[in-house]
Amino acid sequence: MAVVFQKPHALTDVPLHYCPGCTHGIVHRLVAEAIDELGIEGKTIGVAPVGCSVMCYNYFNCDMVEAAHGRAPAVATGLKRADPENHIVFTYQGDGDLASIGTAETVHAAARNENITIIFINNAIYGMTGGQMAPTSLPGQVTQTSPYGRDVNHCGYPVKVCEMLAELDGPEYLERVAVNNVKNVRAAKKAIKKAFENQIAGKGFSLVEVVSSCPTNWGMAPVKALQWVEEKMIPYYPLGVYKDRSAEKEAAK
Repeated sequence: MAVVFQKPHALTDVPLHYCPGCTHGIVHRLVAEAIDELGIEGKTIGVAPVGCSVMCYNYFNCDMVEAAHGRAPAVATGLKRADPENHIVFTYQGDGDLASIGTAETVHAAARNENITIIFINNAIYGMTGGQMAPTSLPGQVTQTSPYGRDVNHCGYPVKVCEMLAELDGPEYLERVAVNNVKNVRAAKKAIKKAFENQIAGKGFSLVEVVSSCPTNWGMAPVKALQWVEEKMIPYYPLGVYKDRSAEKEAAK
């Protein structure tokens, strides 16, 4: 039987509101494909806080909950603990949300090894609010609030979330991926599915960081933005697995 390329069932038919060239749509599809393949749509709850993805409750067929800015890991913790056997809970957060106002919630959920899945979109800028400098903006990066480029002497260095959380004993799985080409999209799909599988198996906290583009606020055409991901972002935010306790245990046998 021929395999027909089609929309995942876990995605609704609602047109996405994202800007042309934005990679949120790619990541949405990867999350939906993982939900479909694992057969968990009926028990999955997504949590979306403030940011470009604030309306992703329109796009996923599973139950969705809105959270205050940065508080998605705390909300997800409550949802998961309320019914741990019957709920699969994921958050979908941008860098301005997760790595700024929500840093405490993220760090402590990871430290406690909460059995949740976090999808973290790192596009190095505040997207929804107009392109201000984010905690992840690169040194020298021009934004609306750093028109001469991010000055690390004044603003400090970018927050590298996977590296930071990897220093904690708690997290089960941390991986940074990208979706700027076919090879990286396939690797991102594998990582996202594994993060859900870890939760199903009760292994604990999994976070997948997706290095993404924001053509509108970067002031670039979509193709140029993907090139900028390859040439500027990935060298500063290297892709790969930063923590995988299950793999470490297997390697130690």
